[in-house]
Amino acid sequence: MKDQPSPVLYDTNGLCLEEIVAPLLAWYRQSARILPWRENTDPYRVWVSEIMLQQTRVDTVVPYYERFMARLPSVQALAEVREEELLKLWEGLGYYSRARNLQKAARCICKESGGAFPGSYEQLCSLPGVGPYTAGAIASIAFGLPVPAVDGNVLRVLSRLTENPRDIAEPAVKKQMTAALAQVYPAGHCGDFTQSLMELGAVVCVPNGLPKCGSCPLRQLCRAFRHGTQTEYPVQTKKQPRRAEQKTVLLLCCGGRAAVRKRPQGGLLGGLWEFPCLDGALSAAEIAAWLEQQGAHAAHIERALSRKHIFTHVEWDMTAYRVSCPHAFQPDGGGLVWATPEQLADEIALPTAFRRFTRALGLPSPQAPEGQKIP
Repeated sequence: MKDQPSPVLYDTNGLCLEEIVAPLLAWYRQSARILPWRENTDPYRVWVSEIMLQQTRVDTVVPYYERFMARLPSVQALAEVREEELLKLWEGLGYYSRARNLQKAARCICKESGGAFPGSYEQLCSLPGVGPYTAGAIASIAFGLPVPAVDGNVLRVLSRLTENPRDIAEPAVKKQMTAALAQVYPAGHCGDFTQSLMELGAVVCVPNGLPKCGSCPLRQLCRAFRHGTQTEYPVQTKKQPRRAEQKTVLLLCCGGRAAVRKRPQGGLLGGLWEFPCLDGALSAAEIAAWLEQQGAHAAHIERALSRKHIFTHVEWDMTAYRVSCPHAFQPDGGGLVWATPEQLADEIALPTAFRRFTRALGLPSPQAPEGQKIP
């Protein structure tokens, strides 16, 4: 890694970080969860898992990961798959730019090295969607390099271990912790050490309440445990409250089909499918007026259900109306696709914000293939 700050800039509060290595490795080898991406250290498998796990719980990721790897088992397969199919595999995971960046990176790898995965930290960082954390995870787990992967879990563990008073939201703090960890990476066990830190933060040194210190292999070294200050760390600036927005979702139905359209490129959920979604909390009369503007009218409009959907910085208060249309119309400029239930189930990837309204369409449910659930 280049241009790392000196590890002495990170105050370990008297703790020699090298002391955590042996007990942490022993604990990990005995207690690590059995997860499908830990079956081997193939860099493609590690990469896909790390991208999926960003902002997403492990128990949510497992079935997605298994389905993804069964369909796209290699870099080449990922590079060649149609975007619509890729997004369908990703449907419900959210943060769809992750999937698109995966494919962009796969195409770069195929173009530049014939599908051979880059093996250095610097090369990994050059891939679309791969930042320092993901590059460190791949470099250490797949290639055995002494490169830390420092995320929120690891920041929390180190902050409690050392009672570090600095704000972990500061980029300099993360860089300093990363540099300090890099000095103690054990040769020949770099991948296990990275995963042991991740695992400790995920299942023992947990956020939002008391950590499970009785199960922690590092409790005798931990200053926060010694002083009973676990809940005071890590120090972190409070996030700004999310912006609230009201949305009206139109479940337009005609002849056993429902209307969907693609959102504009760029911005929130850019380029993804949606049920027509209008700004504001519209009444049935306002929806009827909107339809008239599109050169259409409704035989029946009824309020179906309301849901909230939370994004990182904004919260949508969504109200859906089921609208029966006598004709499958197209507004000026087109853009609507009148999809069958089978297309909604098998082909069209709807983000979770909209997929949750599919049951309210009132359309016949298609027969689900064995082992597959229709949303």
